[in-house]
Amino acid sequence: MPVSRFRFRTWLLPAAVLLAVGCLAGPVSAPAVAGEPASTGHDDALQERLEELLRAPGGPPGIIAVLQRGDKKKIYRAGVSELGTDRRPQPTDHMRIASTAKAFSGAVALQLVDRGLLGLDDTIGERLPALPEAWHAVTLRQLLNHTSGLPDYILSPELLAILMADPHHVFDSRRLLDFVADEPLAFPPGSQYQYSNSDNIAVALMAEAVTGRPYEELLKRLVYRPLDLRNTSLPQGFLLPEPYLHGYAVDPPDPTEDVSTALSASGVWASGGIVSTPRDLTRFIRAYAGGDLISKPTRHQQLQWRAGASEPAGPGVNATGLAIFRYTTRCGVVYGHTGNFPGYTQLMAATPDGKRSLTFSITTQVNKDNKPELLAELRSVQEDFICALLRR
Repeated sequence: MPVSRFRFRTWLLPAAVLLAVGCLAGPVSAPAVAGEPASTGHDDALQERLEELLRAPGGPPGIIAVLQRGDKKKIYRAGVSELGTDRRPQPTDHMRIASTAKAFSGAVALQLVDRGLLGLDDTIGERLPALPEAWHAVTLRQLLNHTSGLPDYILSPELLAILMADPHHVFDSRRLLDFVADEPLAFPPGSQYQYSNSDNIAVALMAEAVTGRPYEELLKRLVYRPLDLRNTSLPQGFLLPEPYLHGYAVDPPDPTEDVSTALSASGVWASGGIVSTPRDLTRFIRAYAGGDLISKPTRHQQLQWRAGASEPAGPGVNATGLAIFRYTTRCGVVYGHTGNFPGYTQLMAATPDGKRSLTFSITTQVNKDNKPELLAELRSVQEDFICALLRR
């Protein structure tokens, strides 16, 4: 594909950066799919909310929501998986899951706590003494609930300059914190909440330090295999497995651009580099939110809540636990995580017993900095879906 200009916002920040990829045509409406049952009642209302989101200024070319109660699953979708085609988004399509990957690092770390290899009060100084001495008092608990004060490496001008020069640059994922190694903590550890991508890089490094195994292997052993996640991986490169949901930069009046493979995953690693599918994400969040992966004492520690929103904010009132968020909506409570990355915005959530779940994926990046009005609409639509999920 000829290389041309690509606009994107870093997956968490307001800073705009120029990269290079090819341009594609504008949005295409998806036709009805033969053989799909017609929706009625509440289904019609939910489907209309998706269509409204699709038509909103800067809205996504594609949406897929998987709502599951027990063994009964409903799939809602709007738009297309790739512009220029009539292919609908599928639950087996691969996609970048963005910061929902932080829950995976939480699943690894909390299982290592259960095994006695890590403690929630273990410090960076004890487990990662090579990191800056100013950070040594930070605990695993504080990393998992974003009260560490670690400076966010995604803000690094040096990192952004590398990406501007080469969007496909392959970083040494285990050295990402070097970009902010000369910076002090933003505040005393534990004193306040501040979402930071550096936190989950440090979590993965702690897991590697106490096991002597690569984080990617720990994911396979502790998460993918037990939950039968056959289409989930943590790549280093920029390519996606086929088939995949194409992610887009949608910033009218600029042309819509395919940014699916614009960046390598090595620059986000344990903080947001996982590739998965709606089907696998559904399996994961049902087990994770339901506490199936960890012991009751560890889960009790995980569910100690304090004020703090995921990024982007999820539906309702947000509170943070250990690598999990509580979303208190007008219809009830679910646990989960959100995420955004160029081309993708994600929500995964489930009831505290794990028996009801929602994954909600759209194919453009939406956050409080780049599209605040669309984010408000997205959160409203997600809350309607959660109310449908919780309806008796």
